[in-house]
Amino acid sequence: MQHLVTIENTGETFRCLEEDNVLRGMEQLQRKGIPVGCRNGGCGVCKVQVLGGLYLKRKMSRGVISAEEEAGGCVLACKIYPQSDLRVEVVGKMARAVEARKSASFDFGFATMTKINQPEEEK
Repeated sequence: MQHLVTIENTGETFRCLEEDNVLRGMEQLQRKGIPVGCRNGGCGVCKVQVLGGLYLKRKMSRGVISAEEEAGGCVLACKIYPQSDLRVEVVGKMARAVEARKSASFDFGFATMTKINQPEEEK
């Protein structure tokens, strides 16, 4: 079964299978909202706060996620498997990079037109 995962920092959404971890689901769909590191729970780059939804979790390194953080819903995206739709927020050392990437996409709100001079027709 697939569930919708929303990354609150960027507004990006993607569908993730229950048997895929959230990070893998994001990468398979070529999304970039959650930073990617070792993909094995040791580096802490993909640290997220789960804001809503149900998930299964696998063992995470205590060097990057404390027991208190984990109890409060702070987990590694490479170690959680969605069991319902999820809302997550990137936290930790990479959160600023995600926010910077989001604000770097500009929409200037105007279009330009170029007039091309055509030779006048002969009469």
